[in-house]
Amino acid sequence: MIEIVALTTPEEFKAFVDFPFTLYKDHPYWVPPIKAEELEVIDRDKNPVFNNADAEFFLAYREGKIVGRIAAMINWIEVKELKKNKVRFGWFDTIDDLAVTEALLNAVRAFGKKKSMEFMEGPVGFSNLDKAGMLVEGYEEMNTMITHYNYPYYPEHMEKLGMKKMAQWVEYEIKISSFEESPEKVRRFGEMILQRYKLKVLHFTKTKQIIPYVDQMFVLLEETYNKLQTFVPVQEYQIKHYKEKYFRYIHPEYIKCVADENGKLVAFVIIMPSFTKALKKANGKMFPWGIFHVLKAQYFNHRASFYLIGVHPDYQNKGVTAIIFNEIQKLFNKKGITIVETNPELEENDAIQNMWKNYEHRMHKKRATFTSAL
Repeated sequence: MIEIVALTTPEEFKAFVDFPFTLYKDHPYWVPPIKAEELEVIDRDKNPVFNNADAEFFLAYREGKIVGRIAAMINWIEVKELKKNKVRFGWFDTIDDLAVTEALLNAVRAFGKKKSMEFMEGPVGFSNLDKAGMLVEGYEEMNTMITHYNYPYYPEHMEKLGMKKMAQWVEYEIKISSFEESPEKVRRFGEMILQRYKLKVLHFTKTKQIIPYVDQMFVLLEETYNKLQTFVPVQEYQIKHYKEKYFRYIHPEYIKCVADENGKLVAFVIIMPSFTKALKKANGKMFPWGIFHVLKAQYFNHRASFYLIGVHPDYQNKGVTAIIFNEIQKLFNKKGITIVETNPELEENDAIQNMWKNYEHRMHKKRATFTSAL
């Protein structure tokens, strides 16, 4: 018999975060999150997203043993402003047992019906800045710090239970050559666009230099992605939260901005050295040794990950991406970066995917969300 328990105690929330560490123990491709950060995200007193969201967290037990977990969430900005009566589900992990998956999804359905929602979708987080999408291809690739890994039976369970794919993402691995060997037309075009539109590139060496531009980045992010199906407006207090959560990982040199002659941002890219191996070694703990592995990865690394890219719609078809690529090409060559991974990109987001066409690349992962009516 499967028992679904809604979490109420600190011990239960700890067990919720710990479960994947048992499920994926010694798995070569699963990269664990930092446990303390996971606990903060689901803590109503620490994550400001709960100002505009409701959530319930569940564990599945069989004979006293945890066999699965799931979260049910409602983002009220999405419901009220975008008119999407959707209950989200995330933090989904389970043993290979269809009955457990069904019981977990039924808990989400019940939560959604109680809140008068019409359909469910997942796995996602509270907003479009959180991890999203179930891996459907690329099971022999390690996840990055901003994506999930899951067993191949996860999507099989979804399909057997009548869930349909909704949003679909692709991820790319891009090879970085020397600047001299990079596509000449990109280099030449980038310089021409800088001059034609009187643009300038902003470089940073210290985190405090970036802070004045962060709010502009989030505004630009909304202008870039607000037409995509997964978009949900980000609130000011969420911006503050994401600053505190992720900026500790970002080396200032890995942020490049492009501004117009009035100093207004028209494009930016945030890249992070790959923390995949560092997080694997940390195994969920920053202290005592996890922080050492993370700091080492910031300065000694041949891989990097794109985190966020934003280009104002007025400049998306004017070659500004060539400027960005020229700058990150120089950075990667300086830092010895030879491989970069993209963050998940919606399949229909041609504007972003066109950025890789001039470089040697391979699509190495696909992921999707699944949906059904309640």
